[in-house]
Amino acid sequence: MKKSTNYQAFLIERLRKDEAFREAYLNEALEDENQRLILLALRNVAQATGGLGRLSKATGLNRQHLYRTLSKGGNPTWERIEKIFDGLGYPLRAVSKKSLAMAHEKPASYKA
Repeated sequence: MKKSTNYQAFLIERLRKDEAFREAYLNEALEDENQRLILLALRNVAQATGGLGRLSKATGLNRQHLYRTLSKGGNPTWERIEKIFDGLGYPLRAVSKKSLAMAHEKPASYKA
């Protein structure tokens, strides 16, 4: 019988290996608009992509402050959230719903 995999370990491994999944995971957290969920998603992606030490170097933010910021009780400033997203390789930007819909449309197939 195969051993069961810890969900957190499975999630971190999937986030580590699959960039498209990381992007979708962060976007889903942002759509939920629950600050705790967003902080959890950021913490999981940080863990999967080298840990808070690497994120600290990428953002210039103190590692202990990052731990506090991304904790359940964290209440980060907008500037800090922006730095964290940027440090993870996902700069925040505004995108219209129309642009998102167009990006997800399948290209028309042309028959010769």
